[in-house]
Amino acid sequence: MRTIILDGARLNERETAMDILTLALDLPEEWGRNLDALHDCLTEVGQPTRVEVVDCGALEGTVFGQGLLRVLEDTAWENPCFELEEL
Repeated sequence: MRTIILDGARLNERETAMDILTLALDLPEEWGRNLDALHDCLTEVGQPTRVEVVDCGALEGTVFGQGLLRVLEDTAWENPCFELEEL
């Protein structure tokens, strides 16, 4: 299983988060860079993947961060190959 560790404190601003997510999650270069496109990409993950988000509280402090966390949670619920751990 592939494990990806993300720092919530670095993901609460849209542009920075999209850059980090593109690299960390190995997303295609032209993936859309928005939360709907992220959800679409992650629900198609077929390789077992575990995402650990450190400092989830930082995500909860911004509107964008809340939306990102919701996308990750929804994906974990919908895709059996995608696990999320909020630390």
